[in-house]
Amino acid sequence: MKKILLTTLNSRFTHTSIALRYLYANLKELQDDAMILEFSINDAVQNIAEKLLAHKPEIIGIGVYIWNVSYVSELIHLLKKVSPNTKIILGGPEVSHEPFRVNLDSADFIIQGEGDIAFYELCVAILNNSATQRVIKMSLPSLKNIALPYRFYTDDDIKNRYIYVEASRGCPFECEFCLSSMDEKVRAFDLNVLLEEFELLWQRGARNFKFIDRTFNLNIKTANRLLDFFLEKKPPYFAHFEVVPDHFPDSLKAKISLFPEGALQLEIGIQTLNSEIAANISRPLKLEKIKENIKFLQDETNAHMHLDLIVGLPGETLESFGANLDELVRLSNSEIQIGILKKLSGTYINRHDIECKMIYSDIPPYDVLQTSTLSFEDIQIMKRFSRFWDLTYNSGNFKQSVKLIWQEQSVFERFYDFSAWIYSQTDSTWKISLQRLGELLFTYLCEIKGVNTEFVAKTMLEDMMKLKGRAVAHYLKKYADNLNINNKKGTSGFNKRQQ
Repeated sequence: MKKILLTTLNSRFTHTSIALRYLYANLKELQDDAMILEFSINDAVQNIAEKLLAHKPEIIGIGVYIWNVSYVSELIHLLKKVSPNTKIILGGPEVSHEPFRVNLDSADFIIQGEGDIAFYELCVAILNNSATQRVIKMSLPSLKNIALPYRFYTDDDIKNRYIYVEASRGCPFECEFCLSSMDEKVRAFDLNVLLEEFELLWQRGARNFKFIDRTFNLNIKTANRLLDFFLEKKPPYFAHFEVVPDHFPDSLKAKISLFPEGALQLEIGIQTLNSEIAANISRPLKLEKIKENIKFLQDETNAHMHLDLIVGLPGETLESFGANLDELVRLSNSEIQIGILKKLSGTYINRHDIECKMIYSDIPPYDVLQTSTLSFEDIQIMKRFSRFWDLTYNSGNFKQSVKLIWQEQSVFERFYDFSAWIYSQTDSTWKISLQRLGELLFTYLCEIKGVNTEFVAKTMLEDMMKLKGRAVAHYLKKYADNLNINNKKGTSGFNKRQQ
């Protein structure tokens, strides 16, 4: 039995919570009486409550995020019904800024801000019956005083899940849609100590490192040393960094170009290429430098790029967004993640509400529903566009086939038409098998677009048969026979992209 439980609901099983491990690492003498129990949003809430209460805890600390806040509200309700004396402490982004848009009133305490040290102090007060302040607003703690969390990833975590790490906290930019803009000061951990911890993780078998720093390449000296850490290792491994798109000096480019294929992923938050819209949301946009860097990464490195665009920014039209997408596809073959603007509590995006007639949902994930330049119908269409883009373009299952939708024309306009057509056939964006999706793409290209059937079949077969063990889809069987492509027994359908 443990007095203190640390828990959260991750968005999927392969994720881990670095926040819980920070809290555990800093519990000092209370550590022996504490335990981390992680779940995912796919777990039944009543089962989660049962597993937590089986330990008869005095305190349960819960990390609350946009993807789990509704489930946490239900979990608190259950915990308090069954075990009203158990003290519940909430922390995380969804409780650090008001207004709260989900009912969390049943919680006993809330820590707003970085709770690495505050959680320990509150637990001591609770166990001594001296805790009186329900909402604790934290100032930024010195990173020198925080114990690092990395030794508290289990062997099972290392074997089966992503290991989240960070070299710094904070962001110097003021993008109005982002919570990181609330903490303008960038603070760095002691790099020598950090690299020692990473080496221990590596020796234990860790090979998937996802850095959560908002501006990995802001400090080039630090970035180069971190890249050196991985370059000195023998592949295979996977390192993910979120980078500033306009800041790639030659020393950094030289390092990035040395990574083998599949080892390095760079998440690049473009969001918009429209200078007027970028200025409107206080986002720096050095357009020519961004294009130059994307072209370098595309042409001269093996890095996998993950480029982000947002639908629904104040003042942006479908035409402007379409121009952004067309330009990114022209610059790179990389994954382009199309997101819908969200209004997070505490961000400054609300200053546009009246002028740009911004209407948002009050239900997580708090996405935009309508603007002065985009109707509700427009945004619904773009949500479907985004989903079908993920299934076809981003998935990698139709790498060359999907390009036949637009060929030399506007990517946005032609995929917009395809998205509308496929939705008319399915009336859904979910639970469409990859086999069915491929057949719909084949039908659209041949019957709606009028592309030569044998050419479409040949292109799709080349996409599908790149990996051994694939089976030829039934609608392509006769074309495979004509092209002397043998039906390969094994897994049927298509390759699913690793998330």
